[in-house]
Amino acid sequence: MKINDLLHKVYGTNPNDKGSLQPKEAIAYAITGFGQNFICTIIGSYLTIFLTDALLFGSVEKGGIFGALDGAMAVAFLMLGVRIFDALNDPIMGSIVDKTRTKWGKCRPYLKWMALPIAAMTIACFLPFPAKSLPTFIIVSVIYTLWSVTYTVADVPYWGLSTCLTNNTVVRGNMLTITRLVCTLGAGIVTVGVPILTDAITSKFKYTADDIDKIVADLGVTADKAASYVGTVMPEFIQDNADTLKWTYFICAVVFTVVAIPMFYYGFKHTKERFTTTDTPPSLGHNLKLLFKNKELLLIVISGVLGGARMVYTYTGGLYFAKYVLKDEGLYGLITLLVVPGGLVASILVPWMSKKFTKKWAYIGVHALGAVVMFAMYFIGYDAPWKLVVCAIGLVLLGIPQGVNNIITYAMIGDTVDYLEWKTGERGEGICFAMQTLINKVGMAVGAFIGVMAFSWAGINPEATPAIQPEGEQLLWNVLILAGAISMVGTIIPMLFYTITEKKQAQMVAEIEARKALKK
Repeated sequence: MKINDLLHKVYGTNPNDKGSLQPKEAIAYAITGFGQNFICTIIGSYLTIFLTDALLFGSVEKGGIFGALDGAMAVAFLMLGVRIFDALNDPIMGSIVDKTRTKWGKCRPYLKWMALPIAAMTIACFLPFPAKSLPTFIIVSVIYTLWSVTYTVADVPYWGLSTCLTNNTVVRGNMLTITRLVCTLGAGIVTVGVPILTDAITSKFKYTADDIDKIVADLGVTADKAASYVGTVMPEFIQDNADTLKWTYFICAVVFTVVAIPMFYYGFKHTKERFTTTDTPPSLGHNLKLLFKNKELLLIVISGVLGGARMVYTYTGGLYFAKYVLKDEGLYGLITLLVVPGGLVASILVPWMSKKFTKKWAYIGVHALGAVVMFAMYFIGYDAPWKLVVCAIGLVLLGIPQGVNNIITYAMIGDTVDYLEWKTGERGEGICFAMQTLINKVGMAVGAFIGVMAFSWAGINPEATPAIQPEGEQLLWNVLILAGAISMVGTIIPMLFYTITEKKQAQMVAEIEARKALKK
């Protein structure tokens, strides 16, 4: 079988209909997502630890530059505040997309226009500023806020573009399945690669197994206790460690951003919008009214918001756990890699699951599985080798809801675009897919907030040796796992009331086409 024939089979596209979506476009769309996730992940996973551990805001105590807040709590509220502000901008950006009229379409031009601004703002977030100063915190806060706005201007139209490429729910679902897999690969490269690099570069500042006598002498602990300090930073190298981290994160941001930007231009050049409105652009107020008429979309949004903490262990909290409890931040890559097999299998099976059970019940089923697994992990714990093995198996299983959610939510939102057009005569791709980016940003906000708050509650201090006490280790585990388990349950409830099935979507599209034919 020729490669082109195989691609047509994978995507479900028609090689004889040259006017419809073709595999080369779907691949170009996925390539843009690959680069986009380099940028999204370097910010989402590492800006918080850059602030707490490289710029050392995590060691600022209450009564210092932040008054009633310690440094970690200030970072937590920064992450939450900016992300919520950013999420609320999504409907505005969605309305702007729906009002956009260019020779390239309404979504594609933003891939071209925003590539360089995103690059500049991403690199600026990791500039090696002076540590632990209020001016630095203010400057980074402003830059991060500007980054979030810039990213939104590209992110909303990127996901909205999927409904402009094709209105065939099967083809669109296949395209989004592969795109999300590629996006996950992009995010995985950053998630796995960066902590391995930072751990390797800073290893010279940390105690090793050969330093037991030195630990006993430096810290005044017993030889048995000294073994638990292996992997922590030596007191005399704390500042050197922070400075090295500062420049390492900056260089990583530069490299990943430079690699990502050409992918935006590639996606712009090799895609074509086919299904988009050309009538009078709607106002923001009108779009918001459309949003509230789309009750199926609102159920997805509520579900996504309630599920914001379901994967908190893959955000900053998981990195803190690897670094301060497992004493090896490179293990954060392993934590995220363990999720991949289950996620990969689930992602591949999404089209089959959607056909067999419908998108709705596939979504509900995998999140019920996730809740059971996380509650089991909570009660089992992590303080013995066999428990870590069981939890590792649990992480593999948790990849299933993550993999399904990453793909099926986009497909369901695509169906709600058709639902909205069937109900009102207007598609509103921008405002509808703005809700997907809103869900993603709420998840990132909640993940970063809970992770850094757990950092504070656990009493972690990057300028102390050891940086965390045993009771803090247990608290960090409890917060990360329980928050995820409860969130898994929360995300199921709204979806019980979702009514769009594959059969209903096909009927809606047929009715829409029939109406258009009558108008000709």
